[in-house]
Amino acid sequence: MKLETRTVPWQLVWQRVSLSFARYLRAFWGRGARDLGRQLLLYVLVGFVAGCGAVAFFWMLESSRYVCMDYLAHYSPAQAGYEQHVTTPVAAAADQPIRRWALLIIPAIGGLISGVIVFTLAPEAEGHGTDAAIEAYHFKGGLVRARVPLVKMISAAITIGSGGSGGREGPIAQIGSGFGSVLAQLLHFEPRERRVLMAAGMGAGIGAIFHAPLAGALFAAEVMYRELDIEHEVLMPAFIASVVAYSVFGSVFGFHPLFITPDYTFDHASLLLPFLVLAFICAAGAVLYVTCFYAARRRILDGLRLPNHVKPALGGLLVGIIGFFLPEALGTGYGVVQACFHQSDAPLHMGVAQLPSWGSLAHLLPAGINPAITAALLLAMIGLAKIATTALSIGSGGSGGVFGPAIVIGGALGGATGMMCQWFFPALGVQPGAFALVGMAGFFSGAAKTPISTMIMISEMTGNYNLLVPSMLVCILSYLLCRRFNLYRKQLPSHFEAPSQMATMAAAVLRQLTVSQALAEKHAEPVLVISRNARLRELTARYLRSTQACLPVVDHEQRLTGVIKTGHLRRIIAESGLDEIMIASDIEVPATTVKPRDSLLVAVNRMVASGQDELVVVDQHDPGKVIGTLGRSDIVAAYDHTLLKKAVAS
Repeated sequence: MKLETRTVPWQLVWQRVSLSFARYLRAFWGRGARDLGRQLLLYVLVGFVAGCGAVAFFWMLESSRYVCMDYLAHYSPAQAGYEQHVTTPVAAAADQPIRRWALLIIPAIGGLISGVIVFTLAPEAEGHGTDAAIEAYHFKGGLVRARVPLVKMISAAITIGSGGSGGREGPIAQIGSGFGSVLAQLLHFEPRERRVLMAAGMGAGIGAIFHAPLAGALFAAEVMYRELDIEHEVLMPAFIASVVAYSVFGSVFGFHPLFITPDYTFDHASLLLPFLVLAFICAAGAVLYVTCFYAARRRILDGLRLPNHVKPALGGLLVGIIGFFLPEALGTGYGVVQACFHQSDAPLHMGVAQLPSWGSLAHLLPAGINPAITAALLLAMIGLAKIATTALSIGSGGSGGVFGPAIVIGGALGGATGMMCQWFFPALGVQPGAFALVGMAGFFSGAAKTPISTMIMISEMTGNYNLLVPSMLVCILSYLLCRRFNLYRKQLPSHFEAPSQMATMAAAVLRQLTVSQALAEKHAEPVLVISRNARLRELTARYLRSTQACLPVVDHEQRLTGVIKTGHLRRIIAESGLDEIMIASDIEVPATTVKPRDSLLVAVNRMVASGQDELVVVDQHDPGKVIGTLGRSDIVAAYDHTLLKKAVAS
């Protein structure tokens, strides 16, 4: 009784709101207005909640970073250009040297706190989160526990804010999808609707926090599969939810791209040659990224005989050791990418020279070395170190995303490649910052198998759409070169392998096939019909010579009057003394029929509704004329034959 009093008011409120909204749509939409109004309200509500979740998560993340990095370590990492002026409750300690010892231990403390929270309250919130959302979509009917979004929000803010190398994509994906799933559970929706709301919440959250509403919606539909496949039923809900979520987030933090970038252009076909080099470097880096990530996971999270609660602390300690020497490898690292977008009319190294490790590296290198070489080496070091710190932070069970670090790594490797190409091919007019931008997209496309949404997301995050041509080249080549390596292990090859799509796919095939097609492939003997006046002895003799599961009964004009179920007939045969007194009409029951033009899906539904394993096929225009019988095995044979023909044709 308690459960009813808690859930019924939600359903009543939802029904009244959706009905009221449907009245306003009915004049414009006609029939189906109620369903349309209900869906629009759902997607808007999911988007609003996801947007609020993105605001809360971003505020918590920034607060954690200011406390751990600015105040305790006296290290204020550079941020993305449009996020420099986000206010937080804690002021940074300025004009003081970095406390290197603090960078050594703070990530370990943050990892310990995050590990205790996650593995005590919601173990599914460990790691980068996107895989958990994909798994819930494919294998759990969109079910996510209500506590997961809150646990993920807190633990990810602590992990990343304390210096762990992680991004916002995984946490906000799990937060947004969790909100969508919880809403669907409160309203007692079916698994299909629950999955759609869950995916819409994921896309809305990503679109909001990365200032990329279009790409966020596409990412939610594309990330479900490794091949170039899209979950089409997710697109429309994700678009609506993403628009609402971005509007909520933008109302608080502003409507602008994430990064400030010069107006890069692609204006000469010869530039495709150095971009081709970048594609191979992005692919190699993506392979290394995926390999290191899962190697760290095998060795630490799955391999060490320690409580899971303390394993993120060990990963954090190793991250702190790297951060002691190279602070840029800690946290989100967006400032490294922003440094690559310094000025359109200035050398790229002028922006990179503002990073904390520039002076240390310059002192180690021979005097008089070209500053561009120093910048390229520093960016390459940051990219490789970022691969290690991300693998240790998230692979050990810490909570954070893998998209943010990936674009930092791709941007760093792209910037280094651009400077080297500028050095070797001065006549081509290479813009290293443009290589950093394209490298961001190419690196993640290869690692995550999401080239389409990644191209659009980087364009939205940077506000630059002039580099789509080189981005297309680099993203697709990187994707093809990394086919054997995948960052998201829960992705399925395509929608053909998705459990959630099996019933839909079977129904689509059965809807295309007709009863007449199944009968044509049956190649059976003529249908056996029984006269209503046939005695039981004759009925038994004819039944023994037949393979039919049902026996149509006809009158003296050969018109269908009913059917005899063979199971019922077997029970009567077992009784003695009925041979001479019982006739067919005594045991016939109403027949369930189909017509030749009916689809096999209609036949299956009628079998299920009637509980019969075989139906009587009657003439299309004369329902009393028997043509044949259609059994379950006939439907399965026609279905299998169709799939085999399609497989051979492809």
